[in-house]
Amino acid sequence: MNQKSLSLLTTREIALIGIFAALISVTAPISIPLTGSVPISLATLSVMLTGVLLGKRNSVLAVIIYLILGSIGMPVFAGYSSGFAKILGVTGGYMIGYIPYAWLSGLFAEKSAGMTGSKKIGMLVAGMLLGTAACYILGTVWFCVSTGSGLGYALSVCVVPFLFGDALKIVAVCLLSSRLQPLADKALRG
Repeated sequence: MNQKSLSLLTTREIALIGIFAALISVTAPISIPLTGSVPISLATLSVMLTGVLLGKRNSVLAVIIYLILGSIGMPVFAGYSSGFAKILGVTGGYMIGYIPYAWLSGLFAEKSAGMTGSKKIGMLVAGMLLGTAACYILGTVWFCVSTGSGLGYALSVCVVPFLFGDALKIVAVCLLSSRLQPLADKALRG
């Protein structure tokens, strides 16, 4: 991102980016540890919601702010952890995967503007599914690299246990966004 694109942010956009970075930071630490190294976290719900409500550019900025906060020591990662070592650790690929997750969710939300009903929902779901896939791919590849485990094992502990929950999160974001999008749009317009 260049200087010119950053200078195009309005004060309202900056405020919403901060609010959504805070939302991710507050929800991401809430996690349920599993037998593998990857916990169930509310981070993905917040990342999808951020993408859908803020669009691709602003949601990516919110996620980057969240990652920076956690990297410099704020306890905003799963289980109230923090530090740059977490991003380099076994779950780091998933955290970096939040960037394309937000971008794809935001891209498809932007494309759905003006659509209604099942077409709009279909577009939102497609964006969130692609974002989920991108996050799974980045995270699983990094998990395999950092642990030396095979793909089958990685999929069994890093993807399969999360499929149902992520599907529920997509449904929740569709329901929440239908109520919150008018408020986000109003906040951006003034």
